[in-house]
Amino acid sequence: MRILHTMLRVGNLERSIAFYTKLLGMKLLRKKDFPEGRFTLAFIGYQAESEQAAIELTYNWDTSDYDLGTGFGHIAIEVDDVYKACDAIKAKGGEIVREAGPMKGGRSVLAFAKDPDGYLIELLAN
Repeated sequence: MRILHTMLRVGNLERSIAFYTKLLGMKLLRKKDFPEGRFTLAFIGYQAESEQAAIELTYNWDTSDYDLGTGFGHIAIEVDDVYKACDAIKAKGGEIVREAGPMKGGRSVLAFAKDPDGYLIELLAN
């Protein structure tokens, strides 16, 4: 068994694809419209889905925003250098909501970015 993907509902598919590909360096793995259901699915990730888990972006054509709720936490991404990753994201217009630094009470270096729909992306040093 393995994790296949995590699904996020997004209000603007092209904006979300741009964030994950241009700011976080993922690749658009596949995308398909479902006209009868009035939605589009886009799968993004760093490697082929056969090799690594992906993120499924679900765009419902008639919905432009969602309440995030209180149950979902974040998506974690391993980076070589958290400080440099934050600088690169900010340089491309992304939002860092917790600057790079040590975790409170721990030694791990981390930061948090926010995607266009408000989902938190944790950046962790490898």
